[in-house]
Amino acid sequence: MDKPLVCLTLTGKTLQENVETLEKYSRYVDIAELRVDYLSEEEQLYVRRFPAMVNVPCILTIRRVSEGGKYNSSDFSRTALFGRALAFADQNPSKNFAYVDFEEDFHVSGLHDAALAFGVKIIRSVHDFENPVVNIRERCEKMRKTGYEIPKIAFMPKTLSDVTRLFKEAEQFTDFEHILCAMGPLGTPSRILAGKLHSYLTYTSPKTMDDSMKGIGHIDPVTLSDLYNFKNIDENTKLCAVTGYPLKVSSSPLIHNSGYRMHGMNRVFIPLPSTSAAESLEFAEQVGITGMAVTVPYKEDVMRHIEEIDSESGEIGACNTVVREDGRWVGKNTDAEGFRRALVEFLGVEKLRHRKVAIIGAGGAAHAVAYAIKQLGGKACIFNRTLSTAKELAERFGFEYAPLSPESTVTLEKYSDIIIQTTNVGMNSKEPPSKENNPIWFYQFKGTENLFDIVYDPETTPVMAVAKSCGCNVSNGFPMLKYQGYKQFYYFTGVEYEGTVTK
Repeated sequence: MDKPLVCLTLTGKTLQENVETLEKYSRYVDIAELRVDYLSEEEQLYVRRFPAMVNVPCILTIRRVSEGGKYNSSDFSRTALFGRALAFADQNPSKNFAYVDFEEDFHVSGLHDAALAFGVKIIRSVHDFENPVVNIRERCEKMRKTGYEIPKIAFMPKTLSDVTRLFKEAEQFTDFEHILCAMGPLGTPSRILAGKLHSYLTYTSPKTMDDSMKGIGHIDPVTLSDLYNFKNIDENTKLCAVTGYPLKVSSSPLIHNSGYRMHGMNRVFIPLPSTSAAESLEFAEQVGITGMAVTVPYKEDVMRHIEEIDSESGEIGACNTVVREDGRWVGKNTDAEGFRRALVEFLGVEKLRHRKVAIIGAGGAAHAVAYAIKQLGGKACIFNRTLSTAKELAERFGFEYAPLSPESTVTLEKYSDIIIQTTNVGMNSKEPPSKENNPIWFYQFKGTENLFDIVYDPETTPVMAVAKSCGCNVSNGFPMLKYQGYKQFYYFTGVEYEGTVTK
């Protein structure tokens, strides 16, 4: 597998701001892209100075609005700006731009000749924010008009299958340099696994990146290096992933990749956002992923697409783990064990006899929670907005069920010794508690309840904040995630997890 360069995209308003940003990340990056279209008009006049101000090769990019950039003046003005940046190039290559990015349809012979004269490599790019690009190789060959340009194709996938197709097309694409990436959240794997695309480089942005860079899916170089061990990914690296949707935040890569480092394993664990469990499995088979953590909303649906499930997953009715064994996908469930271990630790008791438990929600995670509560001897009631779903889960374990609404307040009070919140309501919420982010907004805590919210981001969820303010004992879901992740680690590697992980 090729080793792609790490490119830091610079979007500051001044050259000095960009220099300072690059200095912060210098040990993580190989190359920098100066986005001239983000500079103030005054600063654009001095672009020529930039390569001599930094100590890495630089890409000169002036991206038009139509290509996702900020430059909205005429093509004539942009051509003049390119000329100004490339003119009077120094005989010392370190003082020149090493690369210039021209779009597929931008051909100006004078600029082309200037780049040639001073050894400036041309990246010939196409960006499609509406449709996936197909026939990748053919498109790249057309862009290499003189045989030495580096073709770049970046597109916004509509489904994970579009990304799978990109990896498939790039399998044998090794005979000339090129840059390939899928943009947006669905394209995250194409950035981390750029080597599998034989891509010349992968683009990153600072942690405090511009919103437009977040939108196209840039990862910051520290995360790329320290979390995903990017520089050490090679053809022998074993792959695992966590899949779900929208999968905005997941600590699973931290848990697993930390474990790989502790054991000295050549492995990487990546996020795999997908709008379909079946497409996640399709992608996994294409790139060689051998194990996947499965999260919201696919813990039940994924069971329809795999060849085998273990007995515990069958009893629970959901699986959060799939492992490739002898060419088959096998489903397992580590949520129940992870939750059981976290709950026992939280409460300081081994059994739940005589405890009445409210389970909020009836999705895949609630299945595992209900299974664990039954094993621990607790009595429970399932509260869910769709009553038929609550009924189905409750009857599986001999529990009660009720609608998740103010009319069930009395029932919730009856089962309030322990309240387990299993929905994704409140996930990523930084707002004060409200009807929108607190699934039991109608409930008045007495201060005697134990509240366990399986959500772990934010650290204190809105419902936890309310319960805590009333004097309740509360926990978020990170201990559950950690313990179920340790079990997954064993299933994926055959080795017990060592050490511990803190968020």
